Amino acid sequence: MALNKSMHARNRYKDKPPDFAYLASKYPDFKQHVQINLTGRVSLNFKDPEAVRALTCTLLKEDFGLSIDIPLERLIPTVPLRLNYIHWVEDLIGPWDPARSALRRGIDIGASCIYPLLGATLNGWYFLATEVDDMCFNYAKKNVEQNNLSDLIKVVKVPQKTLLMDALKEESEIIYDFCMCNPPFFANQLEAKGVNSRNPRRPPPSSVNTGGITEIMAEGGELEFVKRIIHDSLQLKKRLRWYSCMLGKKCSLAPLKEELRIQGVPKVTHTEFCQGRTMRWALAWSFYDDVTVPSPPSKRRKLEKPRKPITFVVLAANIKELFLKASAVGSETVEGIAVITTWLEKILTDLKVQHKRVPCGKEEFSLFLTAIENSWVHLRRKKRDRVRQLREVPRASEDFIQAMEEEKPVPKEMEINPDCTKCPDESSPSRPAMYGAEPAVSESHHPDNSQDPMEEEGPEKKGRTEVLESVRGSFCATEELDSLEEVANTVAEREKNSQGAPGHYLFKCLINVRKEANDDAVVEMHWVEGQNRDLMNQLCTYLRNQIFRLVAS
Repeated sequence: MALNKSMHARNRYKDKPPDFAYLASKYPDFKQHVQINLTGRVSLNFKDPEAVRALTCTLLKEDFGLSIDIPLERLIPTVPLRLNYIHWVEDLIGPWDPARSALRRGIDIGASCIYPLLGATLNGWYFLATEVDDMCFNYAKKNVEQNNLSDLIKVVKVPQKTLLMDALKEESEIIYDFCMCNPPFFANQLEAKGVNSRNPRRPPPSSVNTGGITEIMAEGGELEFVKRIIHDSLQLKKRLRWYSCMLGKKCSLAPLKEELRIQGVPKVTHTEFCQGRTMRWALAWSFYDDVTVPSPPSKRRKLEKPRKPITFVVLAANIKELFLKASAVGSETVEGIAVITTWLEKILTDLKVQHKRVPCGKEEFSLFLTAIENSWVHLRRKKRDRVRQLREVPRASEDFIQAMEEEKPVPKEMEINPDCTKCPDESSPSRPAMYGAEPAVSESHHPDNSQDPMEEEGPEKKGRTEVLESVRGSFCATEELDSLEEVANTVAEREKNSQGAPGHYLFKCLINVRKEANDDAVVEMHWVEGQNRDLMNQLCTYLRNQIFRLVAS
């Protein structure tokens, strides 16, 4: 049985789920419904109505000493979920005060008498239990009598359309502490089967619907059913200290709270119950000023599980290779896991990721990272794209470059090459300009009244153009095509610097490098905060690949 850690703190099944194997060995009626797989694990098919009823009857007998007899057509509520409701009502009414009342009194609105049986057994509460049809009424009385609880539970039959008003006609002088209700969830059979009422993205129910027609369906569904209870409470008001009901749909909660607000009800609260994938919601309201209102659950219901760090392992043999690589390039001589940290710092510096060492334990090194921009995803592709763009820039002819390298005089016919890009300061009136037929004017000889074409462009475009012009000038000299990648990096760096430092960060994380007993090293990346955890995963993959490339190179 899947139980949720956010069940009520006093629920006995919160930390100790039922032992199916033990129950099967003790109760033959339950044993015939359990299944044992090849590994010896005992399980139960929650989509089998008879199996669910057998489990509920077994739990009521084993844990509460209750013997119940309910036909197959009737609803058997899941015990752990119903206990949540019982304990929440305990929170509503507070501890018992003998000076105020001899005993706690409650009203149960039609739920096969399960709540009265549990409430009377656990807390000694007195219940007025209402039933709407003859079958439920007869079985409820039988269950009360066979468990010797007739002095605490009174079962009455009420008309189909009535709820609280008719039940309290004969007891006009009694003040009840609370009422409980598990209303019919659905308006018709199609809705009960999930047609047009269940989000198609949700997984199918993990358990079967075991309710009878009068228990799971009512005109208007649970929304209209609870509104009828609200209208009854407006007439009864302080005849009950707390009115409550449990809801099967979260979408019913907001309109019911709005209805209570419109009617001016002073005290309103709600909560939610969890059991595995099953969720229920409860609503309560009161007309008393002296009642204590429990706080509703936090919006962040699910506690965040502690995230495991992202890790990769560097073998001891690879650590030695990294040490040799560091010695070959003249880096600071460090050994062990310190050499991994040194290489990580170098890679992070190349990526422009802010980092600093922080104190840590022995045989460990820690780096605190602040990533400002994504500089590691598709890094090689970005460089190739920049190189491809720069390859398209016009370049000096091979004869011209060879003549410059041999320091020979440039032939007359090679002095003006239409394929060679001239820098602005190399142009002259006797040479054609780079773009069009207009002569290029040297920057040092601009007339005072002339307008520089750069002034018509924005500062960003102007800076980019200056960078490209300087690159073109270098191509006209002795730069080889193999150095294009280095030049492309220069262009990217200048463009990045021209944009200014961003006023935000992508994420912050902590890198921890620690030594294992077998001299291997484990690199861990711990998430701290930021916009997207996937970006940290990508950076971890990049760092790991770079480390392994260093070893393999």
